[in-house]
Formats: sequence, C-alpha cells, structure tokens
Amino acid sequence: MKYLCLLILVFYALELKAQDNYEIQVYGSETVEKGKTMFELHSNYTLNGSKTVTSGELPTNHVVHETVEITHGWTTWFETGFYIFNSIGDAGRTAYVGSHIRPRVAAPSSWNWPVGVSISTEFGFQKAAFSANTSTLEIRPIVDKKWNKLYVSLNPTLEKSFKGPDQNRGFTFSPNVKGSYDVTKVVALGLEYYGSTGPFFHYDPIKQQDHQLFVATDLNADPKWEFNGGIGYGFTSNSDRAIVKIIIGRRF
Repeated sequence: MKYLCLLILVFYALELKAQDNYEIQVYGSETVEKGKTMFELHSNYTLNGSKTVTSGELPTNHVVHETVEITHGWTTWFETGFYIFNSIGDAGRTAYVGSHIRPRVAAPSSWNWPVGVSISTEFGFQKAAFSANTSTLEIRPIVDKKWNKLYVSLNPTLEKSFKGPDQNRGFTFSPNVKGSYDVTKVVALGLEYYGSTGPFFHYDPIKQQDHQLFVATDLNADPKWEFNGGIGYGFTSNSDRAIVKIIIGRRF
C-alpha cells in the first residue's frame, strides 16, 4: 500500500499533450539484444474521444489504432525501431497514417550505473487528417530502476513540429511516467501517465494541456514475449476521455 501511495504522489507532483494515441507506451531503458528483432503490435480503441473535426484533424471517437513496430538490436547498446501507423474507423478514418524511425542508444551494463539510462530520437511524418503536425521529432531520455518488486520509469520527452500549427512553438515538454509492482512472478500491476504542458517556460493553460492516466498490467510469462494492456482516462478537455490499449510483442 505504501508503494501505491508513493506512485500516486509522484504522478500528481508532475505537470505532465500525451504522445499521439498510436503507440501508448512508457519506455524502459533496455535495448533489444544484439542480433535480435522485436515485432510489436500496438492496438488501442478510443471509447470516448473527440467527435468533431478540429484544426483539420478527424475525430477520434470510436476509432481503432493499429501500429506495427519493428525494432532490431545492432549492438548491446544500439537499436533502431520503425513504426507503421494505421487507423480503422468510419467516415473516412480507415487509412495508413504515417511512419517513424527511431534510433536509440543505451548506457552499457558494464558501466554499472545505479539506474538504467537510454535516449531515443524518433522522426517521421503523418497525414494531416490524423495529425495536424505532419512532420515531427521526438527526443526521449529514459531513466528506470527496479527495487525488488517495484519498478519505475521516467521518460521526460521533448517534441518538435517541423510542419504544422506548432512548427513555431519550439520544443514541447511531454513526459511519460510508469510505476508497477510485481504481484506475482508473471503479473505486474501499475499506473502509466502521459501528458504535455506545452512549450518550455511558456506552458499552455491547464485546459489546453493533455493529461491521461492508465491502469495497466504487464505479463512476463516468457522472455520472448511481451504483453502490456490497460485502460486510460483523460482529465482535460484536450484529452481523449477513455481508451483501451493492448501491446503484444515477440522477439526473434
């Protein structure tokens, strides 16, 4: 109980726009093993989202997002990921949305740091009907730590638009936070928080910020497989109010 209280205090102490709802995930610091490839399918369904066209973007209510992620480990400390974003819905919302590429480096385990550390840079494009900012860069530092059964990961992410309504806003601050507790050797339960405060030092009014909290579970039955699922709720008018997500991954 004390760990749960600690996690809740951490989440509410932070002022956290969430990452676009195609890949809803807080990253851990480890990279894919050298010579191995991870295939992941990120699936989510917006139970309660936007219902009108906003800034040229189609509404998100009752839409399914399916993202294919392929990540290859080149060395023990360097990987590259590639994403294919897709949308499934009525009224012209079924389409290929865009793609990103994401190189990432990590601090080697031989350095014996007390925490896991890595940094990813993600660049790509998406169609304007699904994201008004059509060309973007994300810089994501990742710091995580496991204490016995408790796990915490911090992703203080920076995002930049090169084409779209936010292209002159500079970098926006969009941190993601995860805390989980191993209730068994296979099952971990926890909270995941996604959000954005707007540009550094020129934060958006709270109503224009994006804050989402997910109750999530991770299953660790087999080291070759990855499973994460959860349900999330948005707390501001700029957030989708309810989303269900599932991530399934397999290493080869």
